[in-house]
Amino acid sequence: MTNLILATDSYKHSHFLQYPPETRAISAYIEARPNDFADEVLFMGLQPYLMDYLGRPITQADIDEAEAVCTAHGVPFNGKGWQIVLDEHGGYLPIEIRALPEGMIVPTGVPMVQVETTDPRLPWLATFIETALLRAIWYPTTVATLSRQCRLIIRAGLEKTSDDVEGQLPFKLHDFGARGTSSGESAGLGGMAHLVNFMGTDTMEALISARHYYGADMAGFSIPAAEHSTMTSWGREREEAAYANMLDAFEGEGKIVAVVSDSYDLDAALTGIWGGSLRDKVLARKGTLVVRPDSGDPVETPVRAVKTLWEAFGGTVNTKGYGVLDPHVRVIQGDGMTPATIARLIDRLIEEGFAIDNIAFGMGGGLLQQVNRDTLRFAMKANAMRDAAGVWRGVAKAPATDPGKSSKAGRQAVVLENGGMVARRMHDVADADNLLRPVWRNGTMLVRHSFDELRSRGA
Repeated sequence: MTNLILATDSYKHSHFLQYPPETRAISAYIEARPNDFADEVLFMGLQPYLMDYLGRPITQADIDEAEAVCTAHGVPFNGKGWQIVLDEHGGYLPIEIRALPEGMIVPTGVPMVQVETTDPRLPWLATFIETALLRAIWYPTTVATLSRQCRLIIRAGLEKTSDDVEGQLPFKLHDFGARGTSSGESAGLGGMAHLVNFMGTDTMEALISARHYYGADMAGFSIPAAEHSTMTSWGREREEAAYANMLDAFEGEGKIVAVVSDSYDLDAALTGIWGGSLRDKVLARKGTLVVRPDSGDPVETPVRAVKTLWEAFGGTVNTKGYGVLDPHVRVIQGDGMTPATIARLIDRLIEEGFAIDNIAFGMGGGLLQQVNRDTLRFAMKANAMRDAAGVWRGVAKAPATDPGKSSKAGRQAVVLENGGMVARRMHDVADADNLLRPVWRNGTMLVRHSFDELRSRGA
């Protein structure tokens, strides 16, 4: 989809006929409403929208295509309005967008973005862009928030059991979600959102997205790793040879290699091969073998793997009193991981006396795909209308059937009070105190964030 005029819901095309005749400007805001998933969110995703959507001016061909589609589709088309955008604004929408800094941790119920029209003839544009703008924000923000929840859980486990919390944390949750997303764009945006919190990924689109939208030279890293096809192609009778080949192919100082080990019998592989016939070969390497269970109970199976490797390879007890496997071996659990199962797995390892240094976690579709707009109850709502006399009037909904869907009236500001962010009416707040700062105006990007800035704010 490259035609901005069609990047909306069908019914939006009729809205230019629905606002009161005195309307000269509309203001609308985006927030994550209070929900059962998270009390605060990691905001991101606006900058890619500005670059890909608003940063591309509409053309006469776009107008002609949209008119043909709308006419055949059965909805009105505001040809006069779009011609004003093209002829008088160079194809760029006459709107101003204020936003919080991306990467910021924002309480639910606090606006992250506010859109306001700047041409009195085109007030309907503020809510016309809702579909694409809300989608651009809710998805990466939800993935980033989910990933951050995992980070907080893992950090707590490391702080209790590890002597190297900061060194361990960045690579403790690995993104395996590319194949589970609905599109390559989703993989890029969602995978990039995860990388605000961690530095491990197998989602290549995420690297390109972080580079393109936020200037990250290299936002994430990975290692050589086996999959079942490369192991089972050797045949069951040559399982040991398949594993030995992995050790030989990726030998070297500091080299890490992950080997999926449940193709036939995980316990037999742990005791008979890794801890048996190949034990000395593993110990002779200059790098680390990461054993990957990929089936069975997502909590008890990796706990059993760590215990079995401890029996075979031993390790040390750190200053906090927890066992750390010999540095030649580690475990990664990438099957069935959610914030809840990660927390349970961490608790079980601690119960067994093991540091969280011994394990890494992976998530796939559960990280990048099993979220939706309602996960954080995202919404974009009109909050003010400016009339012909230049007076702003508050606009809001207050449904008796669901008070939780009530919206905010009046143009919004976000300020710090008692160490936390709260929403206030803009006319009650000094502009210098308003954290919602202009980032886009009439086709010009006013602020551009780097990926390092997002990481520093979300840490």
